[in-house]
Amino acid sequence: MLKKFALVLLVCLAITSLFACRGDYNTISNSGEKLKVLVTFNAMAEFAKAVGGDKVEVSTIIPDGASIHDFEPKAQDMAKISKADVFIYNGLGADPWAENVIKASSNDNLIVVDASFGASIIEHTEDDEHDHGHGGSDPHLWLGIKGARAQAENIKNAFALADSENASFYEQNFSEFAAQLDGLYNEFKEKFDSLEKKNFVTGHAAFGYLCHDFGLEQKSVMDIYAEGEPSARQLARLVEYCRDNNVTTIFAEEMASPQVSKTLAEEVGARVETIYTIESSENGKTYLERMQENLSKIYESML
Repeated sequence: MLKKFALVLLVCLAITSLFACRGDYNTISNSGEKLKVLVTFNAMAEFAKAVGGDKVEVSTIIPDGASIHDFEPKAQDMAKISKADVFIYNGLGADPWAENVIKASSNDNLIVVDASFGASIIEHTEDDEHDHGHGGSDPHLWLGIKGARAQAENIKNAFALADSENASFYEQNFSEFAAQLDGLYNEFKEKFDSLEKKNFVTGHAAFGYLCHDFGLEQKSVMDIYAEGEPSARQLARLVEYCRDNNVTTIFAEEMASPQVSKTLAEEVGARVETIYTIESSENGKTYLERMQENLSKIYESML
């Protein structure tokens, strides 16, 4: 019995080291009520719902259609945080306002989850094409299959910590979601490995982690943060790149202006296809459905 208790204690200590809590973990008890989970944007909500199922109540701070990079929280957002059990943000600069909001919150028992903790991160520099002085890390971890898996696991660990009575429930849900992610990865890894062409052109440089997963290369009209428009020289280079690589599809995203993508497509005789960035809820589709569609469109553009 003592050995079993010691093992459980060690596991709990390992899990708690991943999260910030503003009070005593033992005070977070639901007594059969749903965990109140607050997230910054849609992808985090998708992962929370996949792992939490019917034992969590998920609310999203950033409204559909708003840019995650430019969002400024309001007083009502502070009120939501004060009532939450768990707060989940992406990290890596995707939601830079989150840390200040957390610090200002009066919720001493809030469990805070940086969903990108411990994941393999892509770094970019100020010398990268299109960069506007951000430097640092590519924040779009959720758009890679392996990145999404890592984020969902961090969320699972937080839920198990906040609601230990249902830890096995969260573990089972995570295992099922991870298996679906793994299946999607394996399906398209085989497809992409069979191709000679590995490149595609996007509206903004949001798909670095997806490229890392599958050995692909993206060129983009706009930068990682969808800021500004390409100069005449950059656009000329993109036109040359598209022609040299026989690019027949230019991808655009709902969260970035499609106009330059359309101009580029017209210049090189390509079609425009929309793919998802999963920053907002889109067409009533789940994360897995949207990623399946993204991967299918990118694959078909390379045939």
